[in-house]
Amino acid sequence: MKRLCCTILVVYSLVVHAQEKDTTSASLQEKVTELKEQADGLNEQLLTLTPIVDALKKIKISGYIQSQFQVADADGVGSFAGGNFAAGVHSRYQVRRGRLKVNYDNDLTQFVLQVDATPGGVAIKDAYVSLKEPWTRTFGLTAGVFDRPFGFEISYSSSNREAPERTRMYQTLFPGERDMGAKLEITPPETSPMNWFNFKAGFFTGMGPTAQENDNYKDLIGRAGFLLPMRDAGLEIDGGVSWYLGKVRSNQRAVYKMDGDAKTFAYDSTVANIGSYFDRTYIGADVQLYYEIPVLGGMTVRGEYISGKQPGTGGNSATSNYSSFYNVAGTALYQRNFSGFYVNYVQNVGLSNQFIVKYDEFTPNSDASSNDIGATTPVGKIALTAGDLKFTTLGLGWIYHWDSNVKFTIYYDMVTNDKVNSSAPAVLAAFKDDIKDNVFTARVQYKF
Repeated sequence: MKRLCCTILVVYSLVVHAQEKDTTSASLQEKVTELKEQADGLNEQLLTLTPIVDALKKIKISGYIQSQFQVADADGVGSFAGGNFAAGVHSRYQVRRGRLKVNYDNDLTQFVLQVDATPGGVAIKDAYVSLKEPWTRTFGLTAGVFDRPFGFEISYSSSNREAPERTRMYQTLFPGERDMGAKLEITPPETSPMNWFNFKAGFFTGMGPTAQENDNYKDLIGRAGFLLPMRDAGLEIDGGVSWYLGKVRSNQRAVYKMDGDAKTFAYDSTVANIGSYFDRTYIGADVQLYYEIPVLGGMTVRGEYISGKQPGTGGNSATSNYSSFYNVAGTALYQRNFSGFYVNYVQNVGLSNQFIVKYDEFTPNSDASSNDIGATTPVGKIALTAGDLKFTTLGLGWIYHWDSNVKFTIYYDMVTNDKVNSSAPAVLAAFKDDIKDNVFTARVQYKF
């Protein structure tokens, strides 16, 4: 009897245990099923998010702000170091540049939009689409508002440039740096035997980045460049030749051209001048040398020379790029031959410091000397003006890189003008001596 009872208990225990095990297995199965359903749901969500993440990875947002304090030699001086000083003012704070750039890079295509926000307002700097052919990745097309493809200094970003501003020559010939148009670019890949060569050229309005076209003539701008790296020697030499073949339309009868013999302007009032086009042509050459000096650090020497024909006004050799300038009543066109150059030396000192020396010279009228300005004018001729006066600038500076985002710059522009003829009239009296227009700049830049 005892054996029977024990047997029944054992069997009962086994049955109960088996039932509990079945219950546990069913519960685990339900959990596994639930987790699988959750995983499937997550996979569906990931599949939905993947194209969004891939698109976001193609968007690059960058920008920089340049805040600075400046002191000039005198109140209200004209300056190419960030613009003229206000009347009665010789020291100022500025937000010189406040850039925000959005770049959508889809490998063979790019969308770029950059704005500049300062206390003076918000302006478009870049707005263009860029395309590259998929077979050799050598040929590209860019259309919209972007840097003119001329020389070196235009395309060298203000955030990377060692001197605070571009030279007087470039600010006069290419105010705003950008223009509206389209260009073809040839940049062979590194694997190509022609990777030392590059070419870019296009047709532009000649009016700058924001003005509407005011004539049917398009300006041809281009540059053929080379890159010669000599890595074993720690040396690289780059350079190129540039050209600008453009025209400016005169809407006035009055046009002034240099009389080389008399060193004055000759007045042309032919009716046919109205609506006629006058040359705006430049030819330039640039070279950049990069050398790694043992122990001290990298050294850079850059130089450019430009000469050509420049239509301007009586008191200014610059061509207005932003409006229908010659439509203004009484504004006559002055045709001048010009020349200019700069040499820039940058020496790295350790990993965080750079020393800068920059010299530039701009001669707006290469057919006359400073002594011709203000001299007695022959009958029937038009006198030269301050717009014909040569200026030179020597800049000295130091840069300290706080970190990868922040750099501090101190820079001193020493500006010298040629002196006009001693008999010059009162309107030119200030130029009988060197104008007190040197400018000291202290700047901090944050770039991301």
